Amino acid sequence: MESYIEPVAQFFGPAWPLVWSLLKIIGIIAPLFLCVAYLTLAERKVIGYMQVRIGPNRVGPYGLLQPIADGVKLLLKEIIVPSGANKGLFILGPVLALGPALAAWAVVPFSEGWVVGNVDAGLLFLLAITSVEVYGVIIAAWASNSKYAFLGALRASAQMVSYEIAMGFCFLVVLMVAGSMNLTDIVMGQGRGMAADKGFGFLSWNWLPLLPIFVVYLISGVAETNRHPFDVVEGEAEIVAGHMVEYSGMGFAIFFLAEYASMWLVSILAVLMFLGGWLPPIDSALFNAIPGWIWLGLKTFVVVSMFIWIRATFPRFRYDQIMRLGWKVFIPVCLVWMLVVGCWMMSPWNIWK
Repeated sequence: MESYIEPVAQFFGPAWPLVWSLLKIIGIIAPLFLCVAYLTLAERKVIGYMQVRIGPNRVGPYGLLQPIADGVKLLLKEIIVPSGANKGLFILGPVLALGPALAAWAVVPFSEGWVVGNVDAGLLFLLAITSVEVYGVIIAAWASNSKYAFLGALRASAQMVSYEIAMGFCFLVVLMVAGSMNLTDIVMGQGRGMAADKGFGFLSWNWLPLLPIFVVYLISGVAETNRHPFDVVEGEAEIVAGHMVEYSGMGFAIFFLAEYASMWLVSILAVLMFLGGWLPPIDSALFNAIPGWIWLGLKTFVVVSMFIWIRATFPRFRYDQIMRLGWKVFIPVCLVWMLVVGCWMMSPWNIWK
């Protein structure tokens, strides 16, 4: 590989590190957009079958070109800026919502060494960058000059901030057991242990000793991305489409992209922190022959499918129930389990040595 890259690096000279970083970014963003597009199709198909209907089946074979058709339709629609809106902020809002959802992928490893920025403070970077998303929602809603949009943004910001605290505690417990904020180190740490030595790698992953934290993280991830049953932000019966109510065309499409990119991000982080990342579940010749990035993709697909399953199964919560779950259930559970893990690590039965 290096023999092929060397002449290209010489051609670009001092600009090569920048060009190489840009190529890596494109290599992540392009497949991510494809995954986002086809996640919308998968969601509509799965929900269709769960409701005993077929789902999209007109555009292309088996409806496979439906996301492309939807994307082109939104791209060609006019962006209507309301007369009372703040035009600059109205356009900036969707960008601020999508930007952090894409920037967070800079520290996500796809296999050992396959990462754009292998920084030691990866978890801290993720927590900081994903917190910025809420600003895009608030700015977009305020700039719309609409009561519905602003009410939706107030709900969204309160909900995202509430569940970020629980997710932050989940990150903290993983940091305690891994002893590192580097995501590659967190994954490699899950490949060591009593069960892993006997060939049962999946029993050494963090999901088992940190099961309450894993469950809190998954449900907080659903709430953080404003997905059903926590989508009171877009409560159609009360406040229409929430912060997106005045958006059309590409502005609406960017909010849509941000939501689904965040779903993929939350899912891949769950896999990296709790489900062994790219490590195979069992140490056997057959499983070890499958490349790590395929294992990572399969696990991430299973986790992201849970979002769809949850959407098709549960009714929407009331707003007060959502806030009670975040503040009175998840945060105390995280604090208690953090104390349990701390005592466990100080005891002679420490399994993370």
